[in-house]
Amino acid sequence: MKPEKGKLYLIPATLGDTPPDQVLPVFNLNLLQHIDVYVVEELKTARRFLRKCGYRKDFDTTTEFFQLNEHTSETDIESFLEPALAGKNTGLVSEAGCPAVADPGSSLVRLAHAKGIQVVPLSGPSSIMLSLMASGFNGQQFSFHGYLPVRPPERIQKLREIERETIRTGATQIFIETPYRNRQMLESVLGACSDALLLCIAVNLTLPDERIITLPVAGWKKAGYQPPRAPAVFLLSRQ
Repeated sequence: MKPEKGKLYLIPATLGDTPPDQVLPVFNLNLLQHIDVYVVEELKTARRFLRKCGYRKDFDTTTEFFQLNEHTSETDIESFLEPALAGKNTGLVSEAGCPAVADPGSSLVRLAHAKGIQVVPLSGPSSIMLSLMASGFNGQQFSFHGYLPVRPPERIQKLREIERETIRTGATQIFIETPYRNRQMLESVLGACSDALLLCIAVNLTLPDERIITLPVAGWKKAGYQPPRAPAVFLLSRQ
């Protein structure tokens, strides 16, 4: 008789060095102690996160880790679900925020569904959702674009497309950037978008120096703000 399949738990991580008990439910923290198989993006940061959550099991003898990133092959990803098929619960842990949302993991989740493994998403911080909540923008219709093009001409073109979509539909447009390119991104937004368009920048969400500001593009130009090299979410909306 085949063993009952384990579950795949989608486990959000903190967005920075915030103490886990400030942003994660007690249910999550307790559940972590009973999972011995984890799929993670980076071993070092995942182990540090688990220890901060009170995980006390020995990583070398008790806990099994699989590494999933943009270089992982489809064959390897399929093998990560073998413990779940054998009856062990498995945790997919994000580097920051929610797994499979602007984060690797959707391929593992898709395979779990195909193999009849129950997928259980857990509550936790999402920079995308938190910034949308705090922006004052349309929360009924929104689009997430991920990272915009790196080269300035292509980025400007994409921003103008996004602005047209914002004005046409009224939907909030959300995108992110690598922290060291935040200033270039802001410069591109201010150069490409009309003065009346609203821009929200949300930096270091859930951290002590969190900052969320919404202004028209014209207001940002006057403010002379220089975003720090820190995780940030950019949102655009019509007035």
